[in-house]
Amino acid sequence: MTFATKFTCFTGINLLCALALVVSGCGEAREAARHGGAVPVSSEQFYYTSPHTAVSEENRTEFNTEAYDHIVENPFLLSKSNPLSTFSVDVDTASYANLRRFLNRNQLPPAGAVRIEELVNYFDYHYSPPTGDDPFSVHVEVAECPWEESHLLAKIGLKGKEIELENRPLSNLVFLLDVSGSMEDFNKLPLVKSSMKLLLEQLGENDRIAIVVYAGASGLVLPSTSADHRTEILSKLDDLEAGGSTNGGEGIELAYRIAGDNFIRGGVNRVILCTDGDFNVGRTNQSDLVNLIENKAKSGVFLSVLGFGMGNLKDSTMELLADKGNGNYSYIDSMNEAEKVLVEQMSGTLITIAKDVKIQVDFNPAQVQSYRLIGYENRMLRNEDFLDDTKDAGEIGAGHTVTALYELVPVGIESEVAEVEPSKYQQESELSASANTDELLTVRLRYKDPEGLDSKPISLTVKKQDLSLTEASTDFHFASAVAAFGMLLRESKHCGTMTLERVNSIAEQNLGDDPHGYREEFLQLVKKAQLLE
Repeated sequence: MTFATKFTCFTGINLLCALALVVSGCGEAREAARHGGAVPVSSEQFYYTSPHTAVSEENRTEFNTEAYDHIVENPFLLSKSNPLSTFSVDVDTASYANLRRFLNRNQLPPAGAVRIEELVNYFDYHYSPPTGDDPFSVHVEVAECPWEESHLLAKIGLKGKEIELENRPLSNLVFLLDVSGSMEDFNKLPLVKSSMKLLLEQLGENDRIAIVVYAGASGLVLPSTSADHRTEILSKLDDLEAGGSTNGGEGIELAYRIAGDNFIRGGVNRVILCTDGDFNVGRTNQSDLVNLIENKAKSGVFLSVLGFGMGNLKDSTMELLADKGNGNYSYIDSMNEAEKVLVEQMSGTLITIAKDVKIQVDFNPAQVQSYRLIGYENRMLRNEDFLDDTKDAGEIGAGHTVTALYELVPVGIESEVAEVEPSKYQQESELSASANTDELLTVRLRYKDPEGLDSKPISLTVKKQDLSLTEASTDFHFASAVAAFGMLLRESKHCGTMTLERVNSIAEQNLGDDPHGYREEFLQLVKKAQLLE
């Protein structure tokens, strides 16, 4: 199956025709049925359109124009010619919650909506916290690859230091709320209000909140106010109504101005943008918005983006804004998800402990023939960017875990890697003395303190070991199952022997400590995908 990059909507009679054609084996019609009656049409950017559905007014769905970037899967690279792999960390989780929304509506998600690193990082893993001066610890585990037994899988995990709520810094928060007409649905502005009320319950008298709204015009609904003035803040939230077009750029400028006017040195200074991302009036040029947000991030005011609703979700825009704003991007599809992001993980969502965090893995060509990074396609950096402190990278919040997976092909194993015409001017370099050891790879990291300008290094060398899959940790198994699930949904050519049934089996046997039931919920999503396959 090839997911398309644009979808148009069937009427009821065409959907019946599509279903009939599925029986006869028509490929495009089969795709239409798998996506609720949508036929693929070529386009550069991904738009997803769901069918009109005869449901209650509360759950009524209009034409959808959801936008997702096209993802080009990372290929295998030869270690001899490409020994370094460099990328920016990512703690976003929006893709998993959005994928859940599709599956709960009995639809497979479009391929562009499946960012594997965000699926893997939705879950906490049991990495020990840092014990020294560094803001996070580094852990690496290598074992057999579950979907290709002749390969290895390397799991790199980071664990941010925990900050107890009573010890967290003072907060200067600006709620930037989209109240345009596109936000009137029950799972948009009403859910935004309820989510902000949840966050308000976690704040105290030393925290300050301002509320900025935007539609056709933007305005300050609540000046920066102590969070213990709950009655006033709740009243302002309750009075909000949706209507008008979306002047998102003007709202962002106003929100940053309010945050800057109330800046707390050494505190949390953050704009929290709640929207479906549908900017259509005012500063809509994405480049202008990115430049504005990048410049404001340098001032110490960071941006978190919370996506809401369905139908016109501009996923790619919101992910980009959060990335450039030194923040995180989450998708809120329910009060349960709001509780996870804004209550359980509030410190990680609000408090940045390290910024511009980059990872560079140096592979030993004498041990690793080739490798590929699973996911992180839009977080890749040039190798030269690793030492360049002017290059932006990802942020890690208090208590956050970050996980990355590499599939490794050991030396001596046949590998499908594209051949490269050798240079007539330069031959491959000879291996260094370090290559003639049992070292498999070295993980290097660089990060900056939240208010720092110069990066600091961390390094960890991993030696070769013959660890079978049965000896791997519960977290290793579960993370690999989640990654494989994403690969299957995107119909990756690297799935090997993996199936949805096997994903379910691996995850079910490795739920481990699951206090909030998130891993158990994953099993239910795998089963839904099996029914839709």
